[in-house]
Amino acid sequence: MANSGDNNTRTFSSLVVDGMERAPSRAMLHAVGFKNEDFKKPQVGIASTWSMVTPCNMHINNLADHAAKGVDAAQGKAVIFNTITISDGISMGTEGMKYSLVSREVIADSIETVVGCQGFDGVVAIGGCDKNMPGCMIALARLNRPSIFVYGGTILPGCHKKQKLDVVSVFEAVGARANNKIDDQELEAIEQKAIPGAGSCGGMYTANTMASAIEALGMSLPNSSAQAAVSEDKRLDCERAGAAVLELLKNDIKPSDIMTQKAFENAITIVIALGGSTNAVLHLLAMAYASNIDITLDDFTRIGAHVPMLADLKPSGRYQMAELIEIGGIQPLMKILLDQGLLHGECLTVTGKTLAENLADVQPYPADQDIIRSLDKPIKKDSHLAILYGNLAIEGSVAKVTGKEGLVFNGTAKVFEAEEQALQSILKGDIVKGDVIVIRYEGPKGGPGMREMLSPTSAVMGKGLGQDVALITDGRFSGGTHGFVVGHITPEAFVGGALAIVENGDKITIDADNKQLTLHVDDEVIAERMKQWQQPKARYTRGVLSKYAKLVSSASLGAVTDH
Repeated sequence: MANSGDNNTRTFSSLVVDGMERAPSRAMLHAVGFKNEDFKKPQVGIASTWSMVTPCNMHINNLADHAAKGVDAAQGKAVIFNTITISDGISMGTEGMKYSLVSREVIADSIETVVGCQGFDGVVAIGGCDKNMPGCMIALARLNRPSIFVYGGTILPGCHKKQKLDVVSVFEAVGARANNKIDDQELEAIEQKAIPGAGSCGGMYTANTMASAIEALGMSLPNSSAQAAVSEDKRLDCERAGAAVLELLKNDIKPSDIMTQKAFENAITIVIALGGSTNAVLHLLAMAYASNIDITLDDFTRIGAHVPMLADLKPSGRYQMAELIEIGGIQPLMKILLDQGLLHGECLTVTGKTLAENLADVQPYPADQDIIRSLDKPIKKDSHLAILYGNLAIEGSVAKVTGKEGLVFNGTAKVFEAEEQALQSILKGDIVKGDVIVIRYEGPKGGPGMREMLSPTSAVMGKGLGQDVALITDGRFSGGTHGFVVGHITPEAFVGGALAIVENGDKITIDADNKQLTLHVDDEVIAERMKQWQQPKARYTRGVLSKYAKLVSSASLGAVTDH
């Protein structure tokens, strides 16, 4: 009969397996490999987001095995379980992409459900694609049991004609083919060479952005964000994470001890310095909400005012994550920011040490590298993530402005009711210099699901219109998007935001300097148009998307479903 062992580290598993009356539970666990001695050990759930639907996650069950090895070697009992993943890159531009942001909530709910039901004392969560990471983190915050997040790792770059490729190269090649800049054979060659194997998309897109943010938050081991998916470093990262959870259990260190207000400020700072994805705004808001931390859109503006963009990484820059790994990853960057007083060094991390202690012996970048700029020569002196307000976005919106596009855009609206309509118009050549592409009814409720607009923005870039055309939407953008773009417009069109009444020919100004998104239509005209507006019928009335649309909050609150 199992006894209680060390109940200080077995707070939850002891309730499931200890005592005479729990014999049926032990009987079932014997069948899945438990030995008598295992019932005296703390149980650690290994949440694996393995799936063969995407290269981002195809290797993660192997990583989960290594994490389990680390737990077992440290005298815990590992139990691997799976959750879902979807692929943004594959579903992009289709109706299926509406399930992407929804999957973040499903992942969070499923991890919470399994861990809560099975009585795991600690958790290692391993994520590889965009929504896996915040989904895992939301679950860890809700559960508040000793936990570590492990990033599945970045992909190695593809290569064509001595040019490094990634998935965004293919999206932009579609636009180039539509503009007859390349032929079918060239497009096929790029398509076949862009994705060479396992790992997340290679630029500072959403996956690498969120992995870096989570490391800065303190919830991953040092360097977890900067390791190739297929590498010995990544395998060791998993084993160390498994062992580290046992130390967290012994010391009773939980996510609520780590995911503090200052820790989220550190995460925001790193996202800005790296030139990270707009999706980080949405996901950090959601993770903070799950952690009972009051982070708002305005915190991004406050922090962004004095944090420079230093990384010359794709999509707007020249380099890929694999090249940043070669010079030391993000740890030297964090040391630079800490020494400048831009990070809170006192924040606790999953090592059991503070951020400052973790960074104490970190060596600087090589002198001849130009991937990470010095503080006195930034790519942009303040944040590339501009939170814009105005009569088009009274609750806020998120622009990604690196400065290469300019800081102000004045243009004329061309309005589309869905992403597909806009993409076809771009590919046919109907979009011209000075246009502001308006894509509405793509918000969390209206889509439903808040699709990413990578196909139209990539088509714009492929057409050579990146400097001449802007795009605004209540949907989202891929981390691979660049150009003059504004997303997350709130209130969204479906709930009666002003985006719903924009008409073709209206003048619009995007002003990143003054943080304004303005529709140049008199207030009286806007009011009259709103009187005439009628909410469209819901696109889905049953199933997951219908349920999501009923529950989801505004993008300005993180698009969470338990608000």
